[in-house]
Amino acid sequence: MRRESGRRNRRSVAKCAALIAVVLLLLPDAVSAQRITIDPTRPPVGYLATEADAGEGGGLMLQSVMISPTQKAAIINGVLVKLGAKYGDAVLTRVAENEVVLRSGGVNRVLKLYPGVDKRDVGQAAATEISRHGKTRDAGTAAAGGAPSR
Repeated sequence: MRRESGRRNRRSVAKCAALIAVVLLLLPDAVSAQRITIDPTRPPVGYLATEADAGEGGGLMLQSVMISPTQKAAIINGVLVKLGAKYGDAVLTRVAENEVVLRSGGVNRVLKLYPGVDKRDVGQAAATEISRHGKTRDAGTAAAGGAPSR
């Protein structure tokens, strides 16, 4: 009887060791498969958000704007929100090419697609470039950013 129980123990130990070996062999594949599902083009957490944005926006981040002839929508914190639909306790009331407006309790909250970037008129930008460089560039190529044509 002792021999049988000793053999059983050895078999169960061998089975456990084999199971552990299989798990250890498969573990790196499972970890690397998880890494593959992470979007490599996604910016690091907090890359675009500043402390001011987080404080004023309550952590809301406008990630994309979709405007078509039939509908307008925005992606806010990874959630698709159509114009007129609710996001939390707020309603999406306006969708523009670089910002959206959420209305909650009579208060409008503007979320910008590029919070740290201010849009300027082309005339203002051209005037700034002229004053900076002291000369003008060909109008056709200044907009394209290239050298003047000859």
